[in-house]
Amino acid sequence: MIRVKFSALAFAAMALVAASALAALAQDEADQPKPPRQDWTFSGMFGIYDKAQLQRGFQVYKEVCSTCHALSIPFRTLADPDGPGFTEDQVKTLAATYQVTNAEPNEKGEIFKRPATPADLIPRPEAYPNDQAAAATLGKAPPDMALLAKALKYERGFPWFVFDALPGLEYQEMGADYIHAILTGYTKPDDLQWNLYYPGHKIAMPQPITNGAVDYKDGTPPTLDNYAKDIAAFLSWAAEPNLTERKRIGLRVMIFLFVFAALLYLTKKRIWEWVH
Repeated sequence: MIRVKFSALAFAAMALVAASALAALAQDEADQPKPPRQDWTFSGMFGIYDKAQLQRGFQVYKEVCSTCHALSIPFRTLADPDGPGFTEDQVKTLAATYQVTNAEPNEKGEIFKRPATPADLIPRPEAYPNDQAAAATLGKAPPDMALLAKALKYERGFPWFVFDALPGLEYQEMGADYIHAILTGYTKPDDLQWNLYYPGHKIAMPQPITNGAVDYKDGTPPTLDNYAKDIAAFLSWAAEPNLTERKRIGLRVMIFLFVFAALLYLTKKRIWEWVH
């Protein structure tokens, strides 16, 4: 009888603790909501990048984000056929519009600037040639955007993270979701540094882009939501440009393993059938 009472009390205590934990979790999510999950063409086992979207995303970076943020990738990668897919002539023309410091001095021993080539990295913003200069002006150096989509993460919590790891349901696009959420999370017009999804709701970056800020040439509506999705997709590609090739290789390996397993089974059955 005593054991039954003790078990009932223990169960009640565990239920109370679980209820308290769930209530605390619900309160935390109400105060700090998770970034909404978006639909991305590059998610899932067979996902690939949308070339037009990446080109629009680069346009958003060039016209808005590059004012403060560096993007340490070579110009030539913009011609990646699995990525933005700009032509070689387009990349050469684009690179030539930037000035970079030559690695070697000229005949007089002078360091000089020259037009960039496709082999050069995209230069840092002219106003902030290094992190120290950016921090002195802005209080903190804006992060380099090359790996931003992989650096930004959030926990989806139990049991969702389990499903995110299952074949066919896997989801690794939290960074893109986070970028989209941050850019669309400025919900207080009277406070341009209040952000719904940024931890603590205060972000050093004032709202960087609004509806109509970038004129798309392909007819895509110039809305904040589209800007946020396009730059998030572009930064996802910049962080993982080999994603499409990696998925192709993975699919070939899986097909090989299935065929190999089937051949092993048939071989075993043929060799040992005399035993039966």
